[in-house]
Amino acid sequence: MLKKFNLSFATLTAILCIGMTGCGLNNNEAKEPPYDGSQYIKELEVTSEGQNAAEFAKGLEVTKNFDTKLSVPTYITKVDDTYFIVDCYHNRIIYSDSLDVPLTEWYIMTGSATQPHTLASDGTVYLVDDTENNRILVFEKIDDKFVNTQVLSAGIRPHYSVYDKNTDTFYVWSSKTGELFCLRHTPDSPKMYLTDIRSIPELNGIYVRSFSIIDGDIYFVSGVSDDGQKGKIYCCDLKTLKIKKTFDVPDALAGMVQITKIEDYYYITTSTDLTGSQDYATLVRTKKLENLVRSEYEDIYSTYFVGGGTPYYISNIDGTYYLTEHRLMDHQIWSFKVTDNEITDVKTIY
Repeated sequence: MLKKFNLSFATLTAILCIGMTGCGLNNNEAKEPPYDGSQYIKELEVTSEGQNAAEFAKGLEVTKNFDTKLSVPTYITKVDDTYFIVDCYHNRIIYSDSLDVPLTEWYIMTGSATQPHTLASDGTVYLVDDTENNRILVFEKIDDKFVNTQVLSAGIRPHYSVYDKNTDTFYVWSSKTGELFCLRHTPDSPKMYLTDIRSIPELNGIYVRSFSIIDGDIYFVSGVSDDGQKGKIYCCDLKTLKIKKTFDVPDALAGMVQITKIEDYYYITTSTDLTGSQDYATLVRTKKLENLVRSEYEDIYSTYFVGGGTPYYISNIDGTYYLTEHRLMDHQIWSFKVTDNEITDVKTIY
């Protein structure tokens, strides 16, 4: 069970920023309750008057989105019958029951996260990475409103969050420290608890934007570092993060965003080259990751998606794939289908 703290938010933030040095955790040892991760998770007092979440939700107003354009959208997903867009540079998550309405007909889930990148949900809780504040916000949907009920300290610039049904676990990636935070909740409670913090020392200090769980293993994209280390993709054991295999990549693809396996191909979005230049932003695909270093891949960005911007995360919603993109205002979210490895039905959504 999580311990409750009566701390101000400023005090909490100061404590969370201390980091994890000396916390006594064996990062690669799986833990189950009653492992106490309460130094990382705070159950929020929803209001200063001490209202519980249900009481607070009754008085909460639902606000419509007020921007006609997105500002660096990073992720789109669907939970049950509701679509969510992570509007990163507007510092908000918006939601709607339809993709066919203008952005001003969407509603604001939260505006409390600073440059969020993803949203993950199992239908009961919703995790939002509050990237620039080094934390994760946990929401519950109560009375058709989203209430922030917990906050989690998550390394430095948590950048990618996923709920994996096979392991019934939420995985949150600290993009600058090489740490993977593993969270769950019991079937009869939405309260999250921390089960493990797994780490890859080789990725500490390298800016790695995401991971993908493919065929039971976890793949970390190539990232860039201040000292210009050559880019590598890491394939690791999901339970331990023990490195099983690495794949060298060319400098032009070093600043990757995401790897997505679609049929026979790995689709890879890239934000920058090894030096950090977005002039190299693209979307490529290859059947074998070991072919990348020999530049044996197909650049499909300019062919199918006009090109010129920065493609970001790809998600799958009801059999259709969605690609977010920034730097180009007129097309920021694309949809497409893949049948027998052929890309079809490419459309601009927003």
